[in-house]
Amino acid sequence: MTQPSKIDRQREHQANERTFLAWLRTSIALIGFGFAIARFGLFMHQLESAFGQEQTSISPVINSENLGVALVILGITTIAIAAWRYNRVFWQIEQGDYRPNRLIIWGTTAIVMILGTLSIPLLLWRQPTPRQPQGPLPLRQPDKLDSKTRF
Repeated sequence: MTQPSKIDRQREHQANERTFLAWLRTSIALIGFGFAIARFGLFMHQLESAFGQEQTSISPVINSENLGVALVILGITTIAIAAWRYNRVFWQIEQGDYRPNRLIIWGTTAIVMILGTLSIPLLLWRQPTPRQPQGPLPLRQPDKLDSKTRF
């Protein structure tokens, strides 16, 4: 069995680093999307309140805040998995015993697909709830000026 050349090992390590950086970019995107989804849901709720539109009912389980938090947690977990995988592949390259692992790819794909599917109800099935009727706002009475007040 021949030892791989120094150039081949260097290329393998550089490929491992590029793969780690791709996982890191993916995790940053997941965190960013999670933050944006959570804040956008809050923004939409405040916008509805500000314009006096009917309030929509929000599911206590499937809502934008929970979906956003789940994406942020997935992003943080992806960073940890990427670092673990990078270290594992590093030592496999050093020992000349690299074995690819597709479990991480399939697991991440499944989780992102599930969270993406959970976002569909947030987009389509928002049922308006009747808003409490409010009477007309009371008119403000002009202040009575004192006879000694001059302009």
